[in-house]
Amino acid sequence: MENIKSEFHSFQSKLASLRTPQEFFNIKKVSKPQNFGEVQSRVAYNLKYYSSNYGLIIGCLSIYTLLTNLLLLFVIALVIFGILGINRLNGEDLVTPFGSFKSNQLYTGLICVAVPIGFLASPISTLLWLIGASAVSVFGHASLTEKPIETVFDEETV
Repeated sequence: MENIKSEFHSFQSKLASLRTPQEFFNIKKVSKPQNFGEVQSRVAYNLKYYSSNYGLIIGCLSIYTLLTNLLLLFVIALVIFGILGINRLNGEDLVTPFGSFKSNQLYTGLICVAVPIGFLASPISTLLWLIGASAVSVFGHASLTEKPIETVFDEETV
């Protein structure tokens, strides 16, 4: 129970560090970097500064991915609810008019149905699309958004 409370407080602190949309989408702070060193500097700073916003973007892209690939969403729901349903039997046999089925037979049936449908749902291409879209969104924003002017002066050595 304590673990759940600590995870909830951790999640709350992440949400508290979310930057406002006005600050995150500030067009006045967008500019082309001069060189690759500046790109590295911007990405390093912005990944820390906007980490909660980037996590939210990746979460929204994940939801979009599942909503556009309904077969994959169906397979995930089938596996989750299938496992939950089999676990509710508490090791007892499932008695139907067609016969009695043991838990291991039910798990085998679930695998035999879910794996072929899972291959048809193309989870690998969906995952690769999600990785690519997240990388372009996050690194594009991080590399094009300028750091605050105060941090530029802090980095210079005298």
